[in-house]
Amino acid sequence: MIPSRNTLAHASAALDLILPFVEPADGVLSRYFRANPELGGQDRAFIAESTFGVLRRKRLLEALAAHPTGRNLLLSYLVRIVGLSIRQLSPLLLPGEADWLGEIKARALNSFPLAVQLDLPDWLFERLQAQMSEADLIALGRALQLAAPLDLRVNTLRATREEVVAKLGAEKINALPTPYSPIGVRLDTKPALNKNKLFVSGKIEVQDEGSQLIGYLLAPTRHDTVVDFCAGAGGKTLMLGALMHSQGRLYAFDVSEKRLTQLKPRLKRSGLSNIHPYVIQHENDTKVKRLSGKIDRVLVDAPCSGLGTLRRNPDLKWRQSPESITELTAKQRAILAAAARLVKPGGRLVYATCSLLHEENEDIVQDFLAQHADFFVLDASEILSRHQIPLGTGAYFKLNTTEHHTDGFFAAVLQRR
Repeated sequence: MIPSRNTLAHASAALDLILPFVEPADGVLSRYFRANPELGGQDRAFIAESTFGVLRRKRLLEALAAHPTGRNLLLSYLVRIVGLSIRQLSPLLLPGEADWLGEIKARALNSFPLAVQLDLPDWLFERLQAQMSEADLIALGRALQLAAPLDLRVNTLRATREEVVAKLGAEKINALPTPYSPIGVRLDTKPALNKNKLFVSGKIEVQDEGSQLIGYLLAPTRHDTVVDFCAGAGGKTLMLGALMHSQGRLYAFDVSEKRLTQLKPRLKRSGLSNIHPYVIQHENDTKVKRLSGKIDRVLVDAPCSGLGTLRRNPDLKWRQSPESITELTAKQRAILAAAARLVKPGGRLVYATCSLLHEENEDIVQDFLAQHADFFVLDASEILSRHQIPLGTGAYFKLNTTEHHTDGFFAAVLQRR
């Protein structure tokens, strides 16, 4: 789509609001759309796709553009990444813009350092470089430059995957079963679903396929007492409730009342009656301590850098830092230790992140095991194979965008002796 002059101006303005990275980009964009209700569906789609496209390629575009304002980055993106010609854009250009856009179009990308080509900040590039080969790092960087597909989870209390795929197909929405999750559906477009009958009736939820697989690692039964320790807005909580057939008891803990409030309408749509949300003040809240040694299954979907989700949240590359990683790892250790106290003998604890960094993943688990001899690691691949999920990721559950076409995920399945 070649934007109108007005749409281009709106996209540039939205980018200027996002680029200080004071707040998450999706929140800034939502607020911008609310403040400009006159924008039509096509305009909003262009603004959203182009602003996030710029954020994915921001480092390269800044190296190309002499003055990296929102407008200059956007024009550079349209010419260099999208492939629009300067002639196509000429009715929208100001005097002098065609000249420097011509220079940008002619610039050889291999003249830039690899971190710039892959659109990664130096600190993140160096940490990933220490974890993997250069070929794997290049493949990962390229994969993270692309937009993610839209994955849905079927609420098995209300529908089957076959039914959902058929109904979406009848609406001319191309939907395919996800290759790993037995209850996942992948769309190659991003239709508005909030008024779709399948969504309104609670038959589907938006959830990345990798996130769905975490539920199968916890594998709660209908007789269990379960805690989702960092429930947030409840995406994984709802899946766990469905796996339990709305039986047993499932506590959804979070320190944010705002996030748990977002769970309420989703819970109502889902038809689940076994979920009990509670706001806690911290990981050692009295609500937590009362359940010590009584829980069959505990999920710690730990607060993390989110660097495995850069296709969806590219601003995280620029909002995270080495200092924020240090703060997060301290929090992760404290939360995992507190959650472990809930697990009864023979019970299961799953520690999960959507991070790519060993510091937030393997290192946290190894430190925990060194201090908790009463826990040991279960093989994640073996657990998934019992659910007919063909993923041989090894003892630890590890997904990456290059190989699995999901967000990046890590999980360790721990059992108390």
